[in-house]
Amino acid sequence: MVIVSYLNPLSSEGQNIVRGLSSLDDIFAPNDDLIDIVIHSPRQTISNQEYVPETLADLAINRIKWYIDKKNNKDFNPSNYAYFFNEEIAEYDTIAFHILAQAVASQFRAGSREIKLFVESYGLLVEDRLIRLLETEKRELVEEILGDFLVQDGIEWAFLKDLVASKRISLTDLVLDNGKIVLDREEFVYTFGDEFTDRSPERIYDILIGDGLKEMIVSKLLIQKSEEYVAHIQDMLRTIEPHPAIVRLGEMLGETITELMTKYSSFYAAGGAYGNMEIGKLVREAFPPCIANTVEGVSSGGRNDAIVLLLTSFVSYARLYPGIFGADASVKVSDIDSNLNITMNEILPLIYEAADNCTPPLFEDQPQEKINITSKLGFGMHETPELEHEGETKWYTPMSCEKIKMHLPQLCKENKDCAKINNPLSYYSRMRWILSKKGGESKSEEE
Repeated sequence: MVIVSYLNPLSSEGQNIVRGLSSLDDIFAPNDDLIDIVIHSPRQTISNQEYVPETLADLAINRIKWYIDKKNNKDFNPSNYAYFFNEEIAEYDTIAFHILAQAVASQFRAGSREIKLFVESYGLLVEDRLIRLLETEKRELVEEILGDFLVQDGIEWAFLKDLVASKRISLTDLVLDNGKIVLDREEFVYTFGDEFTDRSPERIYDILIGDGLKEMIVSKLLIQKSEEYVAHIQDMLRTIEPHPAIVRLGEMLGETITELMTKYSSFYAAGGAYGNMEIGKLVREAFPPCIANTVEGVSSGGRNDAIVLLLTSFVSYARLYPGIFGADASVKVSDIDSNLNITMNEILPLIYEAADNCTPPLFEDQPQEKINITSKLGFGMHETPELEHEGETKWYTPMSCEKIKMHLPQLCKENKDCAKINNPLSYYSRMRWILSKKGGESKSEEE
C-alpha cells in the first residue's frame, strides 16, 4: 500500500517519519538500505553511479537534478531516476523533501531561482507520481489528502483563494454552488441533476469533476503548501541558526544548480553549423542590421515596437539564452541570471541607451514603456525587474524577420549576410561564430 507521504511529505505521517531521523549529521552518511531500494527499482539505470544516491543528501539534491534534467535535456533518460517512482522510497524521499526545504530556506532568499526550483520540482514529481499510480491507489490517496486539507461539508471557494490568486487554479476550473465547491458525486447529482435532460448527471459529473479535478486540486494545493512551508522555515530562521548539515546541503545545492544551468545554457546554432556557442558578452558587431539600426535610434512612429518588442527580446535572449529556438522547454531569465545582475547591468542599460537615442527620446514622453519592457522580460507590470514578480508575464521570444518586415519595415535593411536567415537571433549566432573565428569577438560589451 502506498503511504500518503509519497505524495504529501507535509502530512502528519510525513512529519512522524522526519522525527525518526536520529541526527541531521546522518544525511551525509552512506545508507545501504536507500542504495538497495534505488538499484532494485524497476528500470533503474545502475551502470552510471552518478545517478545512484548513496546518502539522503544525494537523494535531496537529485530531486532538483531530475527536474532540471527533465526540463532541459533533449536526451533525458527516465531510467536514470526511476527510483523516484518506486513507492518503497517514500520514507527516505519524505526526509529528502524536508531537508531540501530547510536548505533552500536557509541559504536562499524568497523568490530565488533555488526556491522556485524546489517548488516546481516537487509539483512535477507529484504530477508524475499521480500518473503512474494504479487508479485505486490514486483515488484513495487523493481522497485522503483532500480530507486532510478540506472540510468536505461545504467547501467555500475562498479556501482556495491563494491558488486562484497565484493562477494555479482558475475559478472556471471549479464547479460552484452558492460559493461552495462541489466535488462529491452524490452532491453534484442532487444539486444539478434536474439541470440535465439529455444526459446523465453522473456522466456530466465525470466530465466536469471526476477524478481529474480532484487530482488537480490536490497537486496545486501541495505545491502551494510547499511554498508556505519554505516561508515558514524562513520565519523561524530569523530567531534560530540553521544546522551546519543544512547549511552544507544548501551550499552543495547552489553549486549543483549553477553547474547544471551553465551546462544547459550552451546551445547549437541552426543545424549545428556554427559549433557549440556559450552564453557570453554581447558582441555589437554581430548584431543584424535591424538591431543595429534600433540601437542607433528610431524616429517617432516606430519607437515603441522597436524598443519594447524587438530590441528587448533580442538583447535578453542574445545575452542569456541564444539557443531558445532549439530548446524544448520554457526558460525564465532567472534560470540563467539568478540574481539579475546581467539583466540590470548589461541588458537594460543597452535597451535604455537605444531608447534615449530615439527621436524624441522614448522615455521623455512615454515613461510607461519601462514597465512594458519589464513585462516583456517576464517580470510583470513593474518599472524594474524583481525576482518576486517573475512569471507574472511571459519572457517574449525575438520577432521573426517576417514580422519585422511587416511591422517595422524601416529597420529592415538587409545585407548579404541576411540570406537564408529567418530570425535576428540566428543572424547574431552566425556572425558571432564568424567573428570568433577571425578573433573579432574581442570587441564585445565587456570592453
